[in-house]
Amino acid sequence: MVKKSPNPTDKHVGARVRMRRMMLGMSQEKLGDALGLTFQQVQKYEKGTNRIGASRLQQISNILQVPVSFFFEGAPNNSNPESGFEEAPSPSYVSDFLATSDGLALTRAFMRIKTPKLRRRIVDLVEQIASDEQ
Repeated sequence: MVKKSPNPTDKHVGARVRMRRMMLGMSQEKLGDALGLTFQQVQKYEKGTNRIGASRLQQISNILQVPVSFFFEGAPNNSNPESGFEEAPSPSYVSDFLATSDGLALTRAFMRIKTPKLRRRIVDLVEQIASDEQ
């Protein structure tokens, strides 16, 4: 039996759920309890393995205190390429990074630094470290 891979939009929506849940410091278990689900079901939603229905997404948006549209920001565009109106793809690495605990912690800490010069020096340092690793 061939295993079906998750739909890119389902994966994106799930990653956005995870990112927002982590931003609030909420566990999968706590979100699951609020939804009347197990944390395993929340895991499946976040990985995109299971699709989130419209009413469930509305419920999640209320619990996580964001509009439903938040979950679709930067989503893969499934429009017809022949239409001539296809948008440029968004850099999904940003939302992928923010969906990790390290990414979220780094972003929170960085945003607390008020001095623009110091922030610029930190960016320069990280870029230098990254180039040394190649």
